[in-house]
Amino acid sequence: MSGGDIAGLIAAGVFAVLVALLAIPVWKLGKVFDELRVAIRSISDGTTPLIDEVTTTVTTTNEQLRKVDGISSNVSDASANVSALSSLLAATIGSPLIKVAAFSYGVRTAFNSRGQSGRTTEGKGRRSR
Repeated sequence: MSGGDIAGLIAAGVFAVLVALLAIPVWKLGKVFDELRVAIRSISDGTTPLIDEVTTTVTTTNEQLRKVDGISSNVSDASANVSALSSLLAATIGSPLIKVAAFSYGVRTAFNSRGQSGRTTEGKGRRSR
C-alpha cells in the first residue's frame, strides 16, 4: 500500500464518520416533521366540525335577527298608529272638552259671585260665629 492509498482510506473513513454524524440530526428532523404532520392533521380534523358548527350558529343567529327586525318594524308601525290616534283624539275631543271646561268654570264663577253677593247683603246681621 502506498501513501496515496492510505490517505484515500483515511479520507473515506472520515467521510463515513461525517455522514454518520450528519445522519442522526437528519433522522431526528424527520421525526419532528412526522409529529408536525400528525399535529396538523389532528388540528384540521378538529377544526372542520368547529367551522361547521360556527356556520350553523351564524345562520341561526341571522334568522333570529331577521325575526327581531320584523318585530321592531311592527312595534314602530304600532307606535306611529298610536301617535296618530292620540293626535286625532286630542284634535277631536280636546277642543270641545276645553270649551265645556271653560263654560263650566264660567258658570261656577257666576254662581259663586252671585251667591257671595247675596250672602253679604242678607247675612250681615245674622252671622253668629
